[in-house]
Amino acid sequence: MRTNYEIDEAGVFLSGHHACAGCGEALAVRYVINTMGSRTIAVVPPSCIAIIAGLQPNSSMHVPIVHGTLESSAAAAAGIKRALVSQGKDGVNVLVMAGDGGTYDIGFQALSGAAERNEDMVYVCMDNEGYMNTGAQKSGSTPHLASTASTPGGKLTGKKNIAEIMAAHRIPYVATATVGYPDDLARKVAKARDMKGMRFIVVLTPCIDGWGLPENAAVGISRLAVETGVFPLIEVEDGVRYTINHGSKGVPVERYFEGQKRFRHLSPEQIAQLQAEVDEGWSLLQSRVECGPTG
Repeated sequence: MRTNYEIDEAGVFLSGHHACAGCGEALAVRYVINTMGSRTIAVVPPSCIAIIAGLQPNSSMHVPIVHGTLESSAAAAAGIKRALVSQGKDGVNVLVMAGDGGTYDIGFQALSGAAERNEDMVYVCMDNEGYMNTGAQKSGSTPHLASTASTPGGKLTGKKNIAEIMAAHRIPYVATATVGYPDDLARKVAKARDMKGMRFIVVLTPCIDGWGLPENAAVGISRLAVETGVFPLIEVEDGVRYTINHGSKGVPVERYFEGQKRFRHLSPEQIAQLQAEVDEGWSLLQSRVECGPTG
C-alpha cells in the first residue's frame, strides 16, 4: 500500500552534518525533524544522532537541541514539556531522538516511567541495531545471530520487540517505520506530532559501516527488511488497535541477509532457523490485527 502523503522539506534539518556517507540514520533524522517543524525542542543523548546534530551554534538542526545523558532522555523531555506548559507554551513539541542503545537498554527505565505517566512527548528511536557510535557492539536491538564487535560469532539472543513492549504500556500511539518507506515515516511522525500524551516511533536506520553495506544501500535494505517480514511497519493505538501498513511479501529472509557483512557467517541451517523465527513473528502480528481490541 502506497500513500500520497507529501513530505515537508521545510529546511529544519540543514546540510553540513557529520554523518557517514549514505547514513540511513541521517536520512531518518531529516524526515523526522523536518516533519516535526520549527516549534520543536529536541532531546538527543550520546549517539550517532548527537554527532549528526552537532553543537550550537553550528548544529545541523534549526531547533534547540538538548544534549543529555544516555539514560535520562525521556525524563529530561518530560521535564522540559512540563516547564513549557507551566509557562503557557503548550504549543511547543518536545521530541526525543535516541538510538537503540539509549532506548532498548540504558535509557529504558526513564522511557518506561515516562510511558507509565503518559508524558506528553514524541519519542523516536533511530534503530541501527547496535552501539554503532562506539564500534558496533551488540545492543538489545541486535538481531539473533548477527555478528558484532562484541559477538563476533553471532549474537546468541534475539532482538527485543520494543514496539510490543511500549504498546503494553497502553500509550496513545506506537509505530514502526523505516527510511525505505519515507512517506509512511513522515505520515506517522506528523500523526504523532499532532497527538497528546506519550507517542513512540521506532525507525529502522541501517548503518553502512556496522552492517557492512555499500554507501547506496540503506534504502534498499530497509525495504527488504519490510518485504521479508523482518521489520513490518505497523501502528498500535492505545496498546490494542493494531494496523499493518506494510509487511511481508513472501521474500525469503536470505535476500535480506545476503547484502550484509554481519550475516555472512550464517550456515543454511541458521538461515532456516531465522526464517522460522520471522515467520512466527509475522503470524503473531497478523493474529493481533485479526483479534482486534477485544482479542
